[in-house]
Amino acid sequence: MFIDTHCHLTDRHCADGDADHAIDEAKSAGVGVIVCPTADPADIVSALHIAHMHDNVFCTIGIHPEYAGVNPLDFLTDDILQDERVIGIGEIGLDYHWGDDNKKAQIALFEQQLDIARRHKMPVAIHTRDAEEDTAKILSGDVCGVMHCFTSSWDLAKKMLDRGFMFSASGILTFKNAGDIRDTFAKIPNDRIVIETDSPYCAPVPYRGQHCRPAMVIETARVLADVKGISMAEIEHILEENTKRLYPKMHL
Repeated sequence: MFIDTHCHLTDRHCADGDADHAIDEAKSAGVGVIVCPTADPADIVSALHIAHMHDNVFCTIGIHPEYAGVNPLDFLTDDILQDERVIGIGEIGLDYHWGDDNKKAQIALFEQQLDIARRHKMPVAIHTRDAEEDTAKILSGDVCGVMHCFTSSWDLAKKMLDRGFMFSASGILTFKNAGDIRDTFAKIPNDRIVIETDSPYCAPVPYRGQHCRPAMVIETARVLADVKGISMAEIEHILEENTKRLYPKMHL
């Protein structure tokens, strides 16, 4: 069974807005479990609803850095994080791609959510883009989880490996110009890798340019298996076991 560890089922573009269809299509393709993160705090209720309607969907609850300035305590409440379908906190992190004018607010939001993760002893799903130095500085090692949609440098990967993190490969791994990313995943130990679609974004080859759907994670798995020099059956087993370790609250 393959697991899509990061799929925005609440996004209006996900499978043309039809989460039920996307989930059923994924199951038919061999993707038996989907993890639905939140980015916009307004999506938390919808994500929880989808997870409770489908026994193969779980949630990570978090606030993306683009919403810096909100108070996460208003949304990441104890009762939500104790919900049986909520297995982690994410996606959270830093994003300076469009500039760092709100850098202080992003860091404050990030650190607040990490404090919540520590208090609840939950893994985190980290978003980092053009913010490697601050990300490494803040993730000091007392919180663990996964570097979501990892496309950063091998230097950052080495630091996060030392701090116990896993690394998630997205459809970007399949892109023709992603040689450096494939090289990085070749170096990451097999027991530290998981996969995702980041649907509806990052559709893998041969679907590039389309809205990504969770069933497409199989194509990323094919390329990852090739990068690792192992069979699809082997990568399937490795990824399932790694995901179970990443999210121990996930009962399959």
